[in-house]
Amino acid sequence: MISDKKAKHETVQLDGDQLPAFCPNPAMPVWNTHPKVYLDVTKTGKATCPYCGTVYTLKPGAKVHAH
Repeated sequence: MISDKKAKHETVQLDGDQLPAFCPNPAMPVWNTHPKVYLDVTKTGKATCPYCGTVYTLKPGAKVHAH
């Protein structure tokens, strides 16, 4: 039997003080890592890791500070 279940990707909500966003994040298990990649969530409020598909979003009301 073939399953039509789609892979579920984790969603991580970030606050402004947690930027810049990067993946893999510290909460991910070490055995399941990939090269570190920085993600820009400041333009649209959302970014997806090209390696593992984890979605990073800004929390509602998050304040992004200029660096």
